[in-house]
Amino acid sequence: MKLYDMIVNREEKISVVGLGYVGMPIAVAFAKKVDVIGFDLNKKKIELYKSGIDPTNEVGDDEIKKTAVDFTSDETKLREAKFHIVAVPTPINSDKTPDLSPVVGASRIVGRNLTKGSIVVYESTVYPGVTEDICIPIIEEESGLKCGVDFKIGYSPERINPGDKVHRLENIIKIVSGMDEESLDEIAKVYELVIKVGVHRASSIKVAEAAKVVENSQRDINIAFMNELAMVFDRMSIDTKEVVEAMNTKWNALGFTPGLVGGHCIGVDPYYFVYEAEKLGYHSQIILSGRKINDGMGKFIADAIIKKLILANKVVRKAEVVILGITFKENTPDTRNSKVVDIINSLKEYGIEPIVVDPEANADEAKHEYGIDLVDIKEVKNADCLVFAVAHDTFKHMSWSKMDSLYGDYCNKEKVLIDVKSVLDRSEAEEKGYSYWRL
Repeated sequence: MKLYDMIVNREEKISVVGLGYVGMPIAVAFAKKVDVIGFDLNKKKIELYKSGIDPTNEVGDDEIKKTAVDFTSDETKLREAKFHIVAVPTPINSDKTPDLSPVVGASRIVGRNLTKGSIVVYESTVYPGVTEDICIPIIEEESGLKCGVDFKIGYSPERINPGDKVHRLENIIKIVSGMDEESLDEIAKVYELVIKVGVHRASSIKVAEAAKVVENSQRDINIAFMNELAMVFDRMSIDTKEVVEAMNTKWNALGFTPGLVGGHCIGVDPYYFVYEAEKLGYHSQIILSGRKINDGMGKFIADAIIKKLILANKVVRKAEVVILGITFKENTPDTRNSKVVDIINSLKEYGIEPIVVDPEANADEAKHEYGIDLVDIKEVKNADCLVFAVAHDTFKHMSWSKMDSLYGDYCNKEKVLIDVKSVLDRSEAEEKGYSYWRL
């Protein structure tokens, strides 16, 4: 009997290693069809899941409460599974090179607990070659088993978009790959249990690895182009949003907008691709240029804030600047690789200590990762400048009277309003007399 059939008949289990924004939704989805072990080293996170709390907000507390996932931080439980999905993060080091330590660590854990006849599928974003050249040898060393004989390997890049309630796991086509035809067929059929729109069978693991880093690199470059335009239009005193709206009336416009590019994918994946290309003697020209532009947007926005403060006759070092939002994107608690932090750090160079408000963010993560203490919006009363940095729904729907209550007792022309995501009505802001700027 094939492994797929044994999983469907609940004779074998699936394990998901790494229960973050990607792994946890996958585990919950599979648990509706088959038996699933959800493993994470973070005991605190496991306890939250067991208590019915979803710290990622990806599936919600109700789903966590009723899921059949067997949550555990005990790695020996992985021995009960035969199909292992590795969904750990793949960050970058301070020098922009890939940090493969989470993948290496997960490979060692899986290897120590691997049994004959298993399939291991990696979902973590990596450059082409990592799965076969780095992960397989580690698993073989730890398990004493031989890949291709005792176990099989595959790769299926994650495509979950944190905070996106439209494009979900089940309606995003899943790229799948395997080391041979047999493993590819088994992996494809297992994923088809939860992916309603079906899977795309890549011809090799390297093709699947490359597809992941390239799709995010393409998006990164497109946003970089818009960011460059925004910087030029700012000098020309032309409203970028109005240009984009006019441009998008053409049928083949791509619909990209300028903004901060952070997070665990788009702000990271291009460096994985560039790293491997440079090892082969090719120095990226377009991808690295796009990364340089996007990585510089925090400073550009901070400089715009300083200019507006000066024009509003504020003493820069004494200005009370309130940053609304610190997550890497809207409506998610995820603060990983948030480029809002670049704005904050740039403002600190001018002697400003910004107040940061974010009701969606994980406060513990913000403190641990960036040393930032989040403030409740109710405590904000004397702002000189509001910076709408993240387009959370709670911020987008804020009334003008609520916004006004956050400022000090100034006339409107002395109230600086920075709209990074262009979510506010410019004409209304200017009509009310705010000192308004948007990207």
